[in-house]
Amino acid sequence: MSSVRKAIIPAAGLGTRFLPATKAVPKEMLPIVDIPTIQYIVKEAVDSGIEEIIFVTSKGKDAILDHFDTYVEMEQKLEREGKYELLQVLKDASRMAKFVSVRQPEPKGLGDAVLCAKDLIGDEPFVVLLGDDLVDSNVPCSKQMIEVFEEHNKSVVALMRVANDDVSKFGICGGHPASERVYNLDTMVEKPSLEAAPSNLAIVGRYVLKPSIFKYLEEIDPGKGGEIQLTDAMAKMMKVEGFIGYEFSGERYDAGDKFGFLQANIAYGLKRRDIAPKLKSYIKELAAELK
Repeated sequence: MSSVRKAIIPAAGLGTRFLPATKAVPKEMLPIVDIPTIQYIVKEAVDSGIEEIIFVTSKGKDAILDHFDTYVEMEQKLEREGKYELLQVLKDASRMAKFVSVRQPEPKGLGDAVLCAKDLIGDEPFVVLLGDDLVDSNVPCSKQMIEVFEEHNKSVVALMRVANDDVSKFGICGGHPASERVYNLDTMVEKPSLEAAPSNLAIVGRYVLKPSIFKYLEEIDPGKGGEIQLTDAMAKMMKVEGFIGYEFSGERYDAGDKFGFLQANIAYGLKRRDIAPKLKSYIKELAAELK
C-alpha cells in the first residue's frame, strides 16, 4: 500500500479570469467536455492510491462538495427512466474517495491554503494537486511522484521545461540530476527574470510533501500581497531536509487560462469515442478554411 493516502486540493480562488462564467459557478466546476475540471483532478489522485481528498474552499464553493455527494432524487429518476449508464456515472463520482473540506477564511495564498488543512493531514505525507493543472498521462502524474517520494524519502515537486519567454511566469528550480527525470534541488525562485533563472525547469501544480512542511509554512513571512507562498516554505525546507524535483511524463494543460482551457477541451474531446469523429472532421474543416 502507498505511504501517501491523503491529498489536498486548494479550491478557494475566485476564478476572476473566467468571469462572468464564474460569478455563480466555481471555476473548478467548469467542464472539460462534460466532466467538471476538478473531477479529473480527483480521479488522478484516486488512481494514484489516494483514499481521502481534502478540499480547501471558500464562500460560494458549495457546488464542489455537492458534486461529490450522493443525489438520491436524480439517481431515482435515472433508474426509473432506464438510464443505467448515466446512473452509474453519477454514482461513481460520489464513491471515488472520502471527501472532507475546510474553509480558507481569506485569500492569503497557496501556502496558507495548504496550512488550513494541517489538522486534517496530521503526521502523514500528502499530495497537493492544483485544480488548474490537468495532466494527461498513461501513469497518473501523482502516482509517478509518489513513487519518486518513496524511493528518495524527500518531498517532491513536479517540473516541466518551459520556453524562455515563459520562465518569468513560473516558479523555477535549479539542481543536479540524480537519475533520469529526477533532480536534487538546490534553488527555487518565484517568477525570476530569464537572466536570473537557474534553469528552465518550472514548477507545476503537483507536490508530494512531508508533514514537516507545515512548520516551514508557519515560520515564513507573508510575501507580495500579504500571501503565504508555498514556494518560499519549500525553499526553506529544501535547505534543511533536501528536496526532489521530478520532470513528470505527460501532457499538461493550464485549465486556469482561457486558451489552455480550450486546448484541454479539444484534447480530451479527441479521446472520446462518442464525439471524436465529429470533432476531427470539424477541425479539418476549420484548418481548410484558415489556409
